[in-house]
Amino acid sequence: MSGPTVLVLASGRGERFMASGGKTNKLQALLEGKTVLEHTLDAVRASGLPWHLEQGPHPGMGDTIAAAVRATAQSAGWLLLPADLPLVDSATLRAVAAALADRVVVPCFAGQRGHPVGFPAACGAALQRLHGDQGARSVVLAHPHTELDVADPGCVTDIDTVADLHAAMQVLRAGGAAA
Repeated sequence: MSGPTVLVLASGRGERFMASGGKTNKLQALLEGKTVLEHTLDAVRASGLPWHLEQGPHPGMGDTIAAAVRATAQSAGWLLLPADLPLVDSATLRAVAAALADRVVVPCFAGQRGHPVGFPAACGAALQRLHGDQGARSVVLAHPHTELDVADPGCVTDIDTVADLHAAMQVLRAGGAAA
């Protein structure tokens, strides 16, 4: 493979969404005629980058990341993208990929850290050792990293509750969001 691979992380249980009144898994919730997951995948496809969807039953985010990195071990790097970011812009994925060299790249919108976080190939072994509920924060902290300012509120807009889904719906109806 050439270039970094976008790892779409879709193994979560979505417990907060269900607790907030959701009737289905948040990734299958409809958002303007498509599922949350399909919106996210549309942006990933539009980026033109190689990608991998990790949906296996994993006990935690660390295990999900480790499995996805193992499945794409020959990649030149990885962009970790939780599947519940349906408004992320494909340009943000391309910008993080372009900035990825020998440092971890963390996109930021209005001072808030977002996704996808980019990891160079040198982080592969550390990512494969992740487990449990913690994500890749320990890998970010252990390696040189840089913040990349982006003009994409979608990189910090995840769907955790039914209210989040309604807010994303309003953004889409107003003509915002990504692909």
